Amino acid sequence: MHGAIDLGARQAATRKQQERRAQAGAAPAGPPAGGADAGAGGQYVIDVTDQTFNTEVVERSQTVPVLVDFWADWCGPCKQLGPILEKLATEAAGKWILAKVDIDANPQLGAYMQQMGVRGIPFVAAVVAGQLLPFLNGAAPEPQVRQAIDQLFEALRQEGILPEAAEGEAAPAGEAPSPADSVYAAAEDALQRGDLDGAKAAFEQILARDPRDGQAKQGLSLVELSLRVRGLDPERAVQEAADKPGDVQAQIHAADVEMVSGRIEDAFGRLLTAVRGSAGDDRDAARTHLLSLFELLPPDDPRVGKARRSLQAALF
Repeated sequence: MHGAIDLGARQAATRKQQERRAQAGAAPAGPPAGGADAGAGGQYVIDVTDQTFNTEVVERSQTVPVLVDFWADWCGPCKQLGPILEKLATEAAGKWILAKVDIDANPQLGAYMQQMGVRGIPFVAAVVAGQLLPFLNGAAPEPQVRQAIDQLFEALRQEGILPEAAEGEAAPAGEAPSPADSVYAAAEDALQRGDLDGAKAAFEQILARDPRDGQAKQGLSLVELSLRVRGLDPERAVQEAADKPGDVQAQIHAADVEMVSGRIEDAFGRLLTAVRGSAGDDRDAARTHLLSLFELLPPDDPRVGKARRSLQAALF
């Protein structure tokens, strides 16, 4: 919980404000008619406002973790990250709740976000037991977001502050974990230590046993991407690609940087342009790399389907 912010003061200040309004004879500020609206994930995704934040987020966080997604309609990356968070919240089925804050419609929360030192959106904060922890700043592919959430909850569990609702069901007593579960645990441990090589080896071990394991494929693709960009200067890679439009390797490096920063369609478009504008080994390298980036996203992701169709058109 390093860097956590206690929201108790904010909650108390809001209550004081409500008390002053009541003493002055004014109607207490409250949520719009109908209360907080449910988002795409039903009861697991809620829209919160300046008026409902304390009840829907701060108080709720005493019993279940709440991830708060600060967004705006004009923010392109927000529209990439938002559906991913909603999907994962629905999959979690109540182990955590996603609260969405439109900063344009809720200026108090927008200003509070700026007071925390956050200058850009999308921004995601985790609220647990009344403590706010800055969590994600910027969009990212689904596997990376999923991994970050898993690591967050593991850290909270180790601190002993994860609410009971997020603990999940324990395995039956006396039931030994399967070999695949043990290797997955090893991969997660390696990722938490920052040991990318160890995580890669673990995922490769899983795929050696079951080449169709989709989760391991995504995990391996994400680790390989992280290994590739580890030695790159992001700004320099993108600039070099702009200076050398015919250099396929430069385009591959820039596409990797764009994937890590959540600019998925830009990365796909860059490599499709490389496929169309090259031949022989260069064309095959661009095509193969593009296919490897598809592995980072679910096969039913519309961006993957669109890029696959464009790739087929470019090749044939």
